[in-house]
Amino acid sequence: MKHIKFKTNINCNGCIKSVTPFLNDLDNVETWKVDLEHQDKILEVELDDNNKEIIIESVKKAGFEIEEI
Repeated sequence: MKHIKFKTNINCNGCIKSVTPFLNDLDNVETWKVDLEHQDKILEVELDDNNKEIIIESVKKAGFEIEEI
């Protein structure tokens, strides 16, 4: 398992609802969560592999900004 953190602009429960289908459809994602209390709106993801690019692409497709930290 690989644990990766990203800085995002996912800043509310509505945003989480929007991005949920994109992240839940990925085969390599075990779990994910967004810390709305953190100023950088940290997205934490546990991956089965090292393909973090698919996370970045999926979040961008959902209409949000993302960068690995």
